[in-house]
Amino acid sequence: MISLRLYTLVLGAIGLAMASYALLRRKPKTASEVERERRTWLNTIGRITDGTVIDVQEIAADPSHPATMLIYQYDVAGVSYEASQDVTYLRQWINLHSCRLGLPTSVKYDARNPGNSMVIAEGWMGLRQ
Repeated sequence: MISLRLYTLVLGAIGLAMASYALLRRKPKTASEVERERRTWLNTIGRITDGTVIDVQEIAADPSHPATMLIYQYDVAGVSYEASQDVTYLRQWINLHSCRLGLPTSVKYDARNPGNSMVIAEGWMGLRQ
């Protein structure tokens, strides 16, 4: 009789734990949410260096939603980096037609990982126009 109560109690606890997990688990973040968090973090801790815009390209990986990539280069501690940033959702802050080859810009980068960088974010813009 005691073992039947014990099994019922254990099964009830397992069921309660599974229901709690199903209700409280977080949904995975989308790629745009991860990118927004990266830009916010870089805007907070990033160091600034000089860079140059190389090109602006439209990439149609998905025909219904083409991506606009801003390609730039910068130097940190004698090492030259070439990077790109998806500015598709940041178009309201910049004029892409004024972004030309050789346009000087400021680049925010992570001091621990200089390859992690950006030229524009919601609260900061490095493009000099």
